[in-house]
Amino acid sequence: MTSILLAVIYIAFISLGLPDSILGSAWPSMYGELNVAVSYAGIISMIIAGGTIVSSLFSDKLIRRLGTGVVTTISVAMTAIALMGFAYSDSFWQLCLWGIPYGLGAGSVDAALNNFVALHYKSRHMSWLHCFWGIGATAGPFIMGLCLTNGLRWNVGYQSIGIIQIVLVIGLIFTLPLWKTKQVEKEEETQVAKSIGLTQAIKLPGAKSILVAFLCYCAVESTAGLWASSYMVLYKGINVETAAKWASLFYLGITMGRFACGFITDRLGDKRMVRLGQLLATIGIVVMLLPLGNIVTLIGLILLGLGCAPIYPSLLHATPDNFGADKSQSIMGMQMACAYVGSTLMPPIFGLLADKVTIQLYPFYLMVFVLLMVVMVERMNRVHKE
Repeated sequence: MTSILLAVIYIAFISLGLPDSILGSAWPSMYGELNVAVSYAGIISMIIAGGTIVSSLFSDKLIRRLGTGVVTTISVAMTAIALMGFAYSDSFWQLCLWGIPYGLGAGSVDAALNNFVALHYKSRHMSWLHCFWGIGATAGPFIMGLCLTNGLRWNVGYQSIGIIQIVLVIGLIFTLPLWKTKQVEKEEETQVAKSIGLTQAIKLPGAKSILVAFLCYCAVESTAGLWASSYMVLYKGINVETAAKWASLFYLGITMGRFACGFITDRLGDKRMVRLGQLLATIGIVVMLLPLGNIVTLIGLILLGLGCAPIYPSLLHATPDNFGADKSQSIMGMQMACAYVGSTLMPPIFGLLADKVTIQLYPFYLMVFVLLMVVMVERMNRVHKE
């Protein structure tokens, strides 16, 4: 029963990853057709991530009332509907409208599944869980790039991914009895869990630092993913179709890195894995800055993805240890919300910089948040010493 449920959680994370990265790969083909500025991708991204902030903040109460299985199924269904809405949209305002359920579908399920795995499974499972997210995040832009390469419009790419999501929803519906059985066990194990608000969460030792760290991480990942294609097209002179496929390699780096991390994370521990990831991410950005051609830029992007690989799952898995199992669901929701604040605000801010100054600032912008994340994580580590 436990292994089957874990497999279901892995598949659910594929569905979370599929829509996360396709806007960036499709946008070079979309903005001209929609007759808007290139920076408008940040507006859509902000709406989507804003929805995840709202649903993350309400995730604790929602999960307690409906259960993890029902919340997961409803959330994936909302995302599927939104993707089909994108597929049949022909104006910018319609994309903004469908961006609302697009974002609301992600926040609660993200907090629920991450906390469930952090409480009940070893660190390697958290790495592999997010590896499955990476499979979805890698497949998304690849499917979009494949559609564009074969002369199809971006709408077809969204439609194809929407159909995949619908199939996943059907699968989740059939597995609801498994979730209900496990939910009873979970309630018995966590009946002393405390629901705390934002004010109380911030007062916990190390909470401010870790919340900022999550913001910084998602600022790096979302900005890197959203603007990679545009950076390669507008600054490096790479054609749109190639850039869309190359951008997917950033997520491939995350995916393969998390798969590999699953074999070593239990041995090294969460804190060392985070430090290793931060080092690789810094090296990747430095490599991107080297004036040695497009292939070197691609290598730097892949290294950045590899560096991102262990950071997020390791920080998440450490949540019950850092703040207590009784408060972990509430803290997890706060962490998700702060992470999505980074996803909401930082990509559009870079879009404005790219529009008004130059898209050449892309790697420098990423470096600022990597370094700030390092400072915040180490500050929290001093509070929660090994």
